[in-house]
Amino acid sequence: MTKNIYIILAFFISISLHAQKLEPFVIFNQSGKKISDKKFLKSLADADVVLFGELHDNSTAHWLQLKVIQTLHQKHKVVVGMEMFETDNQAVLNQYLSNQISAKQLDTLARLWNNYKTDYKPIVDFSKENSIPVIATNIPRRYASLLFKQGEEALLALPETDKQWFPALPMPYDENLSAYKAMLAMFDDPVHANKNFPKAQAIKDYTMAHNILKFWKQNLVFIHLHGSYHSNNFEGIYWYLKQTDPNLKVVTIATVMQSDLNKLAAENNNLADYVIVTDFDTVRTF
Repeated sequence: MTKNIYIILAFFISISLHAQKLEPFVIFNQSGKKISDKKFLKSLADADVVLFGELHDNSTAHWLQLKVIQTLHQKHKVVVGMEMFETDNQAVLNQYLSNQISAKQLDTLARLWNNYKTDYKPIVDFSKENSIPVIATNIPRRYASLLFKQGEEALLALPETDKQWFPALPMPYDENLSAYKAMLAMFDDPVHANKNFPKAQAIKDYTMAHNILKFWKQNLVFIHLHGSYHSNNFEGIYWYLKQTDPNLKVVTIATVMQSDLNKLAAENNNLADYVIVTDFDTVRTF
């Protein structure tokens, strides 16, 4: 009798687990249709630039970034660009990639993010082991901060030794892009809001796009890692890339979290070419 009860329980547990499928993530296309990993990877392989938007503390997104780079590297020439490294740290990063300095020295000499060891070091180390270039694409934070406080004129007044770390000014800027409008809307009094707030975001997008184009060449896939906000709704980095080269084939990826992985939430439709949905229970790295 007891044996029969265990068999029945095992049967229902099996059915329950099968129904839940226990998937750590699901990939949807722009219109909200689930797609296979195979189709997803094929689309990325056919791109010139892949803008992989992440949630900075989402462990699943970081694991997927590594897997995408590993998979594409098997058959394609790949370059990796990272928001997490600022342009004036490129020389130090190159020294690490070429085994001239140790990981400990990199940690001392570069401005590494707090979650570097858990989330980005595996990507940098895989690139190092496989001679994949890693490009520091982001503007040094001090210049974005200066723009926020004093405007673009303050950057124009800097000496040439400073200007080498960001692209030529004045920068193209569309204040009507939804991401930048949303940043101004965060103020209680939008009329008197600091108009430099979204511009400080824009110069990051502008600099990252500039460095992607600087290091992209025909017949390679440039995979760029950044917070989703920098490319959601085909804006930010995407917008700047297309301003310079409308024919560039750019594929965007957004990362979101939902309690229901069976259907893409309405607010996440059209967010990117592909939307990676992870559960709210996903391990957060900080």
